[in-house]
Amino acid sequence: MNTIFKRTKILATLGPATSSEEKITQLIDAGVNGFRFNFSHGSHEERLDQLKWIREASAASSRSVAVLQDLQGPKIRLGVLNDNRHEVKKGDEIILDFAADHHDNILPVQYNLAEKVKVNEPIYLFDGKVRTTVIGIESGTAIRLRVENDGFLMSKKGINLPDTDFGGDILTEKDLKDLEFGATQDYDYVALSFVQSEDDINNLRQILASHGSTAQIIAKVETKAAIRPETLEAIVKASDGVMVARGDLAVEAGAEIVPIVQRQIISLCRKYGKLSIVATQMMASMVDAPEPTRAEVSDVATAVVQGADTVMLSDETANGSYPVETVAAMRKTILYTQEHWPADLAAQGAVPKEELSRNAIARAAVTVAEEVGANAIVAETKSGATAANIAKMRPHLPICAVTSSPRAAQQLALTYATRSFVRPDGEKAGLDLARELREANYFGNDEPLTVVIVSGRQPGVAGGTDTVRVRVIE
Repeated sequence: MNTIFKRTKILATLGPATSSEEKITQLIDAGVNGFRFNFSHGSHEERLDQLKWIREASAASSRSVAVLQDLQGPKIRLGVLNDNRHEVKKGDEIILDFAADHHDNILPVQYNLAEKVKVNEPIYLFDGKVRTTVIGIESGTAIRLRVENDGFLMSKKGINLPDTDFGGDILTEKDLKDLEFGATQDYDYVALSFVQSEDDINNLRQILASHGSTAQIIAKVETKAAIRPETLEAIVKASDGVMVARGDLAVEAGAEIVPIVQRQIISLCRKYGKLSIVATQMMASMVDAPEPTRAEVSDVATAVVQGADTVMLSDETANGSYPVETVAAMRKTILYTQEHWPADLAAQGAVPKEELSRNAIARAAVTVAEEVGANAIVAETKSGATAANIAKMRPHLPICAVTSSPRAAQQLALTYATRSFVRPDGEKAGLDLARELREANYFGNDEPLTVVIVSGRQPGVAGGTDTVRVRVIE
């Protein structure tokens, strides 16, 4: 089998280290299936150039590539500190004020916390390095904190509020402007930061619809509220995919819970046929080093074994010295792991009734394909749902999705084991693609090509998949 079909996909964050047509092309060649635009940084003008380069490189390589718009959300940060530093000792009292500059023990903050926090709630400053407790609301814009450990603070460092209820107010004015801009662009996904409930997903879906956007929604799980069992399942069901945002999640809920939550999220995403993305520090040492640590390789391999659709790189490709080498190392790890250890096939729990029919067809296609020794499963799909349903069975062979929708093809670029092809609708779209692949010697041998074609009696109509056929292409 051609090893180009790595089953777990790679999502790379663009940044100063990779913001060029040359680097984007190199990343795609190295194994990137999608790019993340981090809207916490950069301008809209930069995004226009980056999107153009991605689509041109995608067309040149004949590979569908996904683009994800990652909203900043209520990422709360300190303001500018004098001399970029403020020392604190255990027992000190400091004031965070939305309307003040830094002086004495008063520190500026880029969000009015006085409207949200309550006394006795914990607040973690500098991404968890300094822990504090709210001891009073000073005014309409200021809160008083007691410092719980020695340390220091720096300008614009992140603040985490694990027990604070933002009451659904997680889309900032900046996010709304970024969404309006994104709706005019060819973005395949929108990632929503600091999701606390399914209501946040439903609210974003309405906003996207009002702008005419067809982007799918990725819920970033990084709060204590989101990982309550009943809440987490509701978030998975309401979204199109879930990102395990391990950085902020570790600060807000504790590093020890992250491996278990990661497994729970991947399992729930498989149960409901949603995209799962594992993110943060997967190969962090490669920001400065040309080789990953053994622990990082193990981390990537674990995500593959658990059946994650996608693994994500952040600083490694945005700011690192070895972005292309990082992607190559990740791809090498994925390929070796998938060939020597299958995705975890543990029971995914009760399947919703409405999924039973779709699951039966997908499971039948995978079973037939593996029993006849097929080279691939060819899925005729309009919206991408047919390919996604087959992918959630975690087959050990490639899924070739054929669709007339470029958007569906790009979104499927991050789906497990799936390679998408844009072709016109037709009764023989799947068969024609199989013949095309055979003529191109796509699977790397001269023997007849055996495929299982999954299709419907009404080509191009979403939700009509009902047929599984075996075809041998001489």
